[in-house]
Amino acid sequence: MSVMPMLAYADASAAIDFLTRVFGFTESYRLQMPDGSIGHAELELQGAVIALATAWRSMGIVPPNELNGVHCQISVQLKDVNAHFERSKKLGATITAAPEDQFHGHRMYRAVDPEGHRWVFQQKLRDVSVEEMKALMG
Repeated sequence: MSVMPMLAYADASAAIDFLTRVFGFTESYRLQMPDGSIGHAELELQGAVIALATAWRSMGIVPPNELNGVHCQISVQLKDVNAHFERSKKLGATITAAPEDQFHGHRMYRAVDPEGHRWVFQQKLRDVSVEEMKALMG
């Protein structure tokens, strides 16, 4: 089984450019519709795949910056979160939290893309049991 997030963007072509240039995704598939919108695209980063398309407002699918709040975060496991952070920051990502070691055993940072999708990039540092996490949370 696999799970593939499917994200909506008002300007899906610009989103593909941003996600490949700034976050380092590789575009593997794009279905461009006759009107220029993106019907479906797939991007890959270190083995993980996401899909995206132009927002489909008539079906109630809109980008997060059109909502009163954020409906989800996309979490991406990386091999080197510090290098990814430096690249993303250098290329203009909106960073909302710098890399920091977390009580649950991951090092992570947070960013927001131009249309409001929240991204959490993390690297596993060590295994932490639920009991240890509860103790560390106090």
